[in-house]
Amino acid sequence: MSASAPARPTSADTPSAADGSAPDTASARRVPGTVRPVVTGLGIVAPSGIGVQEYWASTLRGELRVAPITRFDPSRYDARLAGQVTGFEPEDHVDKRYLVQTDRWTWFGMAASRLALADAAYDPGDHEPYATAVVFGSGSGGNDFGQRELERLWTRGRTAVSVYQSIAWFYAATTGQTSIRHGLKGPSGVVVSDGAGGLDSLAQARRVIRRGTSTVLAGGAESGLTPYALTCHLSSGRVSTAAEPAAGYKPFDLHARGYLPGEGGATLVVEDPAAAARRGAPHVYGEIAGYAATHDAAGHARTAPDGRWLAVAMRRALADAGVDPDEVDVVFADGAGSPDLDAQEAAAIRAVFGARPVPVTAPQGLVGRLCAGGSALSVAAALLAIRDGVIPAVGNLDTPDPAHGLDLVRDPRPGVVRTALVNARGYGGFNSSLVVRAVSPT
Repeated sequence: MSASAPARPTSADTPSAADGSAPDTASARRVPGTVRPVVTGLGIVAPSGIGVQEYWASTLRGELRVAPITRFDPSRYDARLAGQVTGFEPEDHVDKRYLVQTDRWTWFGMAASRLALADAAYDPGDHEPYATAVVFGSGSGGNDFGQRELERLWTRGRTAVSVYQSIAWFYAATTGQTSIRHGLKGPSGVVVSDGAGGLDSLAQARRVIRRGTSTVLAGGAESGLTPYALTCHLSSGRVSTAAEPAAGYKPFDLHARGYLPGEGGATLVVEDPAAAARRGAPHVYGEIAGYAATHDAAGHARTAPDGRWLAVAMRRALADAGVDPDEVDVVFADGAGSPDLDAQEAAAIRAVFGARPVPVTAPQGLVGRLCAGGSALSVAAALLAIRDGVIPAVGNLDTPDPAHGLDLVRDPRPGVVRTALVNARGYGGFNSSLVVRAVSPT
């Protein structure tokens, strides 16, 4: 599995119908390069709930799901809090034959994909294999599996290490296993850009659809809560060491002192709008209207000190969508939770929107930063805000920092939401912005 999607199959690679004619799918013909794909299904596995209904209800209630780590003993580490997925039984979501060879992060991704396909009423088996692709974002790979096998190596020697270690940790494992599970042969891949990966996967899904594939599973899920993974988080110097959950991850708060890790994410079913209409998709959450990405290019793990390249990404995403800043109803911010990074993002938002007080939210303060899964979850939240006409509050915000100069959403804010801008940033300087818009019923 390559890090970028392979070329679309040629007509020679695409199977014909039983009568020898070309299959009646979008993958058999060129789709115009300006098509705006639509999202027809959402699948969510998060600390705030499994499934759209549980997640969204918990988010609107403002339930803080960051808590002391229970998946291992964190007493020897400076950080002891995280957003953990509870009540998840892998056997309920993943076929048993996959469990032995896959990691917890892949279980989350496959479960979210299954939920998304059900939500979209899309059965890949009803379409020829090349009609559906998989493109996920990834940031850390199979931490649980890798931790276990490293312990076996240290204590029992190399012969005790599972043969599946070579694939379970791999950053493309969820893409590969999902495509195998559902028999998907469309141009698939994985994008690796840390926290920006969820947005970048949706951008790649848009490219794949514009090249002729009708449907793509996109998004991301992560599970980085092991001793080794927590050590990697701590090496950034940006993890909150708060002892109490309410003092932990606090985006844009005067008392922000870093982030807390979390696990989970979301899968989105992304379709060519004409294909979705032909099959009678039960609902459309919105369209992927615009996207742009930049890089701070300020050295490894460093960001430009003023957030100017994030502002460039935001402006270019809006231009790609044909949207003026005054048409944006809400910004779903990256909300890093570190004072300097929050200040950079706030400056970028002010630079793009000027004096206009655009509503800004970052509900991820309730669940932690889920790496690539977090930005996928932010897009899902933006689409649910469009669906229900309500903006969720910034998670765990008590005292907004007045220096940011933002209209931070303190409580769920009802109102018409037609256009949302979603930001995500990744360790090492990645900046991505995505515009999602409501679609007219006609």
